[in-house]
Amino acid sequence: MKISSKVKQQARIEMLPLIDIVFLLLVFFIYAMLSMSVHGGRQVDLPTSKMAGKTPDEPITVTLEKKEAKVIFHINGQQVDEEAFIPILQNQGDILKAEGKESAVQLFADRAMSYQQVYQTLDSINRAGFAKVFLQAQPADQ
Repeated sequence: MKISSKVKQQARIEMLPLIDIVFLLLVFFIYAMLSMSVHGGRQVDLPTSKMAGKTPDEPITVTLEKKEAKVIFHINGQQVDEEAFIPILQNQGDILKAEGKESAVQLFADRAMSYQQVYQTLDSINRAGFAKVFLQAQPADQ
């Protein structure tokens, strides 16, 4: 006697391996998101750093130099007075905006500068209309 089975077996999708894969992808994307998040902290030891690298060349450079008890400001290599610092910086920003370039500032501060003076300069740069400021450092091995 022959028994014929007319019942077709349908393919099953196993849920346990699918759940494992979904959780693995979830963990991967959470980890990737956390590693790409921007932290608002600033380096304390700005003059030298082992991780210091060259930032993209920006059109405006501001240099703070300390000679004796006086602070000397330079914009793109030209010395400027403290009173004329903000207007000249605003003028440079307006020129960049007219050319359609993104306006950003590279800040080079002497190692002997006080934190207060660097912070006041950052405040002046912000008042001049610049939101992007790159603090520059030299590699520690030089």
